Amino acid sequence: MPHHRESHLVARIGWLRAAVLGANDGIVSTASLIIGVSASGASRSSLLVSGIAGLVAGAMSMAAGEYVSVSSQSDTERADLDRERQELATQPEAELDELAGFYVERGVEPDLARSVAAQMMARDALGAHARDELHITELTTARPVTAAFTSAATFTAGALLPVILAAVLPAGVTVAGEAVGSILFLALLGWIGARAGGASPARPVLRVVFWGALAMAITAGIGRLVGASV
Repeated sequence: MPHHRESHLVARIGWLRAAVLGANDGIVSTASLIIGVSASGASRSSLLVSGIAGLVAGAMSMAAGEYVSVSSQSDTERADLDRERQELATQPEAELDELAGFYVERGVEPDLARSVAAQMMARDALGAHARDELHITELTTARPVTAAFTSAATFTAGALLPVILAAVLPAGVTVAGEAVGSILFLALLGWIGARAGGASPARPVLRVVFWGALAMAITAGIGRLVGASV
């Protein structure tokens, strides 16, 4: 009998979250930095130095932060699996009852639930408990290295856009040009992220544009205040 295989968008969650977060942070943080420095009256060379420094520092920070945080999740998963493995070795009957109980809670008749649990444990006891008790699956398991590289790469890609704008925009319109260009980049990012995740694009686009515009506006205001007082 042929197997019917389906491809679900939830399989993209692991890399999509890191990618959208990295690119969004790259655009917002670098554009905000450039806008703030430009609003203070700095030269074009200072803008480019600030932008490139922000790009490198941000990419390294994103990579390190993602690796550390996702590694913590991975450590927790590993500890739970080790404990579950020990319980399966020392209390197999209790673990069978526990697994059957999960199926009963989902609406399976008790006798059938115990039969199913016994068959599942006979095939892969740890895998069955990891999935149904701990909710650890192939789709959700933590991947620190993948998350770190994805975040660093997408942050760099996002941050390059405002740096390029700073290099090509005329000096008199740098602040306005950076703001408008970065908002357009954010809108595009929101649309791409929504399409990749199978969601309607309206809310994601509005969400990233609102928070990005707010961050840039606050940074521009601070830059003007600092530039006026120095």
